[in-house]
Amino acid sequence: MCRQISYLCYNAEGLRSIGTLVNETNPGTFTYYIRIDDDGSADRTATFFGNLTEQIEKVCADLEAHPILANAPAINALGFSQGGQFLRAYVERCNRPRVANLVTFGSQHNGISEFQRCGANDWVCRGWDGLLKGQTWTSFAQSRLVPAQYYRDPADLDSYLENSNFLADVNNERAVKNAAYKRNLQRLDKFAMYIFADDKTVVPKESAWFSEVNTTTGDVTKLQDRQLYKEDWIGLKTLDEESRLDFRVTEGGHMQLSEDVLVDVFKTYFGLDSDARLDL
Repeated sequence: MCRQISYLCYNAEGLRSIGTLVNETNPGTFTYYIRIDDDGSADRTATFFGNLTEQIEKVCADLEAHPILANAPAINALGFSQGGQFLRAYVERCNRPRVANLVTFGSQHNGISEFQRCGANDWVCRGWDGLLKGQTWTSFAQSRLVPAQYYRDPADLDSYLENSNFLADVNNERAVKNAAYKRNLQRLDKFAMYIFADDKTVVPKESAWFSEVNTTTGDVTKLQDRQLYKEDWIGLKTLDEESRLDFRVTEGGHMQLSEDVLVDVFKTYFGLDSDARLDL
């Protein structure tokens, strides 16, 4: 008996325990773990190296060909950190099978203006950080380095709009809009965006709510005050006006999640009243 279809997008230790918690909260849930490669090491590498357009195309093909998911009337999706904006891209670009409820935690929906800070003695990290900072807008970085593909500096939007391989496209920020992105995102029953109150990893943390932060003054422009919302480039205004867009806060730093928070998410958005439940 499969009462509900859900899947997770996140490569980290503890993922399987989250899948177990989903099933304990909503018994009979079929849980699918998105992966770019069946080899665990290669899959982890793909979180930093790879072309996001190609990776999302693979996810679209995998889900559409899955013997259970392909026949589901709808599924639920849960994405952590960068997995959240990648899941949103899945919704916008293909959405077969359709996502009913999308929940993201600490995701960089409006990009990052700083790359992740490295530890004082983490020389490998510092080496890649130097590469990212020095070549952000090169074709090499935009086709191979994952964080560069959702980098967005409000002080240099021209470079971003001209060169961004991923974020500028899925946020429909260029002059020519993709109507399918808006149409597909508007099909969500709920889109819940969680921000970590003390997030120091994602800069700016407000990106989790599509807010824009001035890198000089620190002034925050809320989603509702941005053209992205006012002109409804990807359907967020429609979702918000119909009470289908939720802005949520959870305590702690980046990816510091309690079981209570997760259980609440599973009950609220992935419960048996969800349109995504399925009996097989």
